[in-house]
Amino acid sequence: MFTSVLMIEKPLTAADVEFVTTLHGDEQVSFVVLMQPRGDQADVLLRAIDDVALGELDEAVHEGAEPEGADALPVAEKGLDVSLKALRAAGCEAVGRVVEDHPLDLLKSVVDETGADEVIVLTAPHYVEEFFHRDWASRARHKVGVPVLKLFSHSE
Repeated sequence: MFTSVLMIEKPLTAADVEFVTTLHGDEQVSFVVLMQPRGDQADVLLRAIDDVALGELDEAVHEGAEPEGADALPVAEKGLDVSLKALRAAGCEAVGRVVEDHPLDLLKSVVDETGADEVIVLTAPHYVEEFFHRDWASRARHKVGVPVLKLFSHSE
């Protein structure tokens, strides 16, 4: 069985589930999902800049309206639960957890513990972070020792 560690920042959409579950054709895949809750105030600024770059001005204006930090934990747990159920409904094995701190350290330990074959980072575009190679995928490539695939999540 092929094992993928899937890093996400919001619940998977139906299109996301179909996308990640069909990447390897008919091969059976199990997923370890790591849900990263929303970050700190510096992340708010970067997300607002990304929203402006994408032409989503309304999103940029409301960027600080979502729960942040410790308040984001229950929202992340619910999003993780929804995502795990969707992957299981698609016929895959799926377990996961919410990232509480140091996402790349946790990613490395999960890859090592599970013998994962790959890491999939599924996020919205983060142009500022990507430009400076500070996004999760770029940073993970230097840390985990397995292939890292960066995909953009779908919106509903």
